[in-house]
Amino acid sequence: MLKIPVSGAIITETEVNNLIDVAISRWFTYGKYCAKFEKQLSDFIGVRYVHLVNSGSSASLLAMSALCSEKLGDKRLKKGDEVITTALAFPTTVNPIIQNGLIPVFVDIDIPTYNVNIKALENAVSDKTKAIILAHTLGNPFNVAEVVRIVQTHNLFLIEDCCDALGSLYSHSHVGTFGDISTLSFFPAHHITTGEGGAVFTSNPILSKIIISLRDWGRDCVCPPGKNGVCGERFTRTYESLPYGFDHKYVSSELGYNMKMTEMQAAIGVAQMEKLSLLTKIRQYNYGYLTRGLKRIFEIILPETSKNSNPSWFGYPISVNEDRNKLIIYLDENGIDTRMLFAGNITKQPYFKNLKYRISGELKNTDFVMNNSFWIGLYPQITEKMMDYQIEKIKDFYGANNTMVRNINQVKEKEIVYAE
Repeated sequence: MLKIPVSGAIITETEVNNLIDVAISRWFTYGKYCAKFEKQLSDFIGVRYVHLVNSGSSASLLAMSALCSEKLGDKRLKKGDEVITTALAFPTTVNPIIQNGLIPVFVDIDIPTYNVNIKALENAVSDKTKAIILAHTLGNPFNVAEVVRIVQTHNLFLIEDCCDALGSLYSHSHVGTFGDISTLSFFPAHHITTGEGGAVFTSNPILSKIIISLRDWGRDCVCPPGKNGVCGERFTRTYESLPYGFDHKYVSSELGYNMKMTEMQAAIGVAQMEKLSLLTKIRQYNYGYLTRGLKRIFEIILPETSKNSNPSWFGYPISVNEDRNKLIIYLDENGIDTRMLFAGNITKQPYFKNLKYRISGELKNTDFVMNNSFWIGLYPQITEKMMDYQIEKIKDFYGANNTMVRNINQVKEKEIVYAE
């Protein structure tokens, strides 16, 4: 290949054969493959309900919108309520807050885990705070125990964005099992792919029903496509001002969308699940391989695994004290692809200039990441030879004779604040 990519889909004949099976069946919306894929994910993660959607971004929108449903009564989120997250975020983790008329509150992160700073999170809680949404950054779990403590203390909702973290464990449990609602993405860059696609999951039956409704046009009925009467209420009830016996399949109880996954996408996902455990092990091996190769380069700051966790790393984050752009241009010229760490400080993005939000405390580390951090690939198709090349080129950039051990305490205090 001309360039070592940061990510990519791993497709074999099993995925192709499943696609052919769907084509022959001529059933392209929710069907046997969707049902099987949901069951596979439910069993793997250890969660009660999994609902497939057309993208990870849609998953985030449905998760936040579900918390605004009137079916939750007084606990539901209302316009003007605050939702806390980090400013180091992918836009579609944050956008649903704004799209639902809520106010995002941004807090800083820790380096080198790149996850939320717990003290900053706790200080950000106000009388208006109703929820927290956090991503497990690049697959590295945030401090779940402390986040859950804050959520329980203040009676808040928690959404886990697991789009980069399928297969990651915290205290031997899969991420996504700690929040009220959690999300996944199956874009080709992620741990498994369906081309496009995502999932929303929860163990709460009320939230599950709300999510299905929002995903399926806002329907009150939970009968899957092509099936009638599963709910047992099709022509037997009165709904608000509708006449008695009005077809339940056409009763709308939510302001919904059509965000269903297709049967073709799920057919790919079913095949991908057979590989997931192996792909996770390879990602973990590649993380260790890169760390061993890069640990003696003084000029770079290596990532650190969060305590009590076993990440399935999505990418390998690197921070430098200076010349980030020179380094990534050098890597690009030498065939190594890189990516920024999401939006950097999302409040600095052009589309944020006229939006309403609140910043709690300083975003010192977030700004450092915006200016000094990037990530390289470690996905399963990257070989040891490729990783040796990545390591070699980073060493070459800083000088082949550099053998100084990285000393995190020598990083300028004005640039980074480390967690206590």
